Amino acid sequence: QVQLVESGGGLVQAGGSLRLSCAASGRTFSNYAMGWFRQAPGKGREFVAAIRMIGEDTEYAPSVKGRFTISRDSAKNVVYLQMSGLKPEDTAVYYCAKGPEVTTRPYVYDYWGQGTQVTVSS
Repeated sequence: QVQLVESGGGLVQAGGSLRLSCAASGRTFSNYAMGWFRQAPGKGREFVAAIRMIGEDTEYAPSVKGRFTISRDSAKNVVYLQMSGLKPEDTAVYYCAKGPEVTTRPYVYDYWGQGTQVTVSS
């Protein structure tokens, strides 16, 4: 079993920054991927970014590329999402997920965190 715990959400003004963290515990393996997704009220779950825990494989949604940066601490099984230049449309619940590969497809990820709220005021 794997547990994922997100932290770092909150309220920020437009143009501001936040850093989200996701800590994985339990039965983890060295070569896996972690992704961030988000879901705004009344909308579906949207891919944000993903990274493989070994190697250089990363992927970003076009809407966040250049503003968000995903990184990892493989020794600690922690993934970060540094968000800068935040916009009101970035407001959502952000979820981290663990899966076998870097992909935008949510159904490939087999473990999910409980989510953390990010609210960007205009």
